[in-house]
Amino acid sequence: MSKQEYVILVDDQDRVVAAKEKMQAHIDGDLHRAFSVFLFDEAGRCLLQKRADGKYHSAGLWSNACCSHPRPDEAVTDAVQRRLHDELGMSCSVMKAFEIAYDLEVGQDLREAEYNHTFVGVVDSGVSVPFNRDEMSDIAWRHVPDIKRDLKAHPQHYTSWFHLLFPKVLATRQDASMTS
Repeated sequence: MSKQEYVILVDDQDRVVAAKEKMQAHIDGDLHRAFSVFLFDEAGRCLLQKRADGKYHSAGLWSNACCSHPRPDEAVTDAVQRRLHDELGMSCSVMKAFEIAYDLEVGQDLREAEYNHTFVGVVDSGVSVPFNRDEMSDIAWRHVPDIKRDLKAHPQHYTSWFHLLFPKVLATRQDASMTS
């Protein structure tokens, strides 16, 4: 029997309200704290993961490198490093790009009502990525224009939150390059 996991329920300002069992929070559509990590290499390619077929929602869809939920009493940045290690077998430096709240349908009568802390990092394209096959079935480094084209041509191949977050991540990366 697997251990129950809990998410942190929050208000629209990311203030903690309570903790709730993860699956029940997704069934009920409760706003909860989450994070997403986008990783790029020095050539500007984005690391995508294809979610494992056994995932409880959005199975088999392409998404950003890593995403999850901090545990109660766990800092978001600590959760990011924990999940980078658990999902991709790596650790790397990331910077927060933005925060956003959304409420998205993800199939199987589940909702991702999340207050999402979105992070971006740059890693060496030569780094080994021994990804966790329980979490993802494949990974791929893709050039941004190729991802944009594929999102238009095959939107059903990507998670709902990737559609929302990817353009915002690109905008923040462009803003950062203009100010540096």
